[in-house]
Amino acid sequence: MTRSAERHVLQFCHGYDGPFLDCARQYASLFAGKGYRVTTVFLTGAADADVAAGCASDEVLFMEYSSKAIRGLKLGAIRELRKITASRDFTFCIAHRFKPVYIALLATQLPVIGVHHAFGDYQRRSRKLFAHLFRWRLSLLGVSDAVRDDMRKSLPKWPTGRIQTLYNRIDVDQIQSSLLSRDQAREELGLSQDAWVVGNVGRLHPDKDQATLLRGFALALPDLPESSQLVILGKGRLEQDLKELAMELGIGGQVLLLGQIAQASRYFKAFDVFALTSDHEPFGMVLLEAMVAGVPLVATACGGAKEVVEGVGLLFPLGDDARLAGGLKHLAGLDAEQRQACADLMLQRLSDKFSDSAVRDVFWRLPQVTDLTAES
Repeated sequence: MTRSAERHVLQFCHGYDGPFLDCARQYASLFAGKGYRVTTVFLTGAADADVAAGCASDEVLFMEYSSKAIRGLKLGAIRELRKITASRDFTFCIAHRFKPVYIALLATQLPVIGVHHAFGDYQRRSRKLFAHLFRWRLSLLGVSDAVRDDMRKSLPKWPTGRIQTLYNRIDVDQIQSSLLSRDQAREELGLSQDAWVVGNVGRLHPDKDQATLLRGFALALPDLPESSQLVILGKGRLEQDLKELAMELGIGGQVLLLGQIAQASRYFKAFDVFALTSDHEPFGMVLLEAMVAGVPLVATACGGAKEVVEGVGLLFPLGDDARLAGGLKHLAGLDAEQRQACADLMLQRLSDKFSDSAVRDVFWRLPQVTDLTAES
């Protein structure tokens, strides 16, 4: 294909913090071999060569705005994106989160596919009106059916075909190659090789509901292996509250809050079970990371987590510490053969639903995508 025949797609991201760098990679990789040149633009964050290299994009641009600078009308960002799009012949734009969707629609005449990673993005009246104003150029994707349904509820007059689901995905081979062995992960985290470990990774925040995790672990503890521990990786404003709750429950000696650990997914083999107690998790990338590591799962039956875990792990009602305790006791009884069967099942689920190749096939069949590519 000659350069003149190339089609161009703009990916506009809020930033590259946390999981959002890999989100940029995920969406850029959708266009591999499809005859598109991908330009990824980051609204916030300093220019970074490593970030640019990790985007799987043909071109990466950094606007370098601070969070403060993009409050209000965002006129500077709108002008800058208008200049970028004027110098390149883009077919359409994929924008992650509401601010980039807002800027892209005001700065360009491009069709915009808005990818939403959280609940509630269109609950405000002003955002509903904005979405309706641009409804002929805007279509929406949720990272789970739960997020999709939340947007459909907020925008009931929209055709359902313009609000669809495209799951987050994971590079299984890359994550597997980065995993530490069980013994090495435990050594680096300072854990006993003989302990039976329940793991949790996430901010210490009410949304993650680690208080239910502590209560469920305390209820299960008398029936768990003698050397059981609960290990939480993450930091946040509830750290002291959680330490005090552990002491009140009489499990202070069995609970380890290890703080923020860089590249936490590398350590998942240290866990015998992974538990997620979040309140309406939009998706739950940590669940995919645990599945790659072959760690049995127990998670709340709400939000996107249910879609990830159902059929390959255990689910319990949000806040139900007794049901969580029952799940932990059940998983503690798995033998080596059962754990391997569970690991095999999770890897198959990843391949079928949450891999780059599986999601690429879904993306190119989405009605908003087939409409746009047919026009180009």
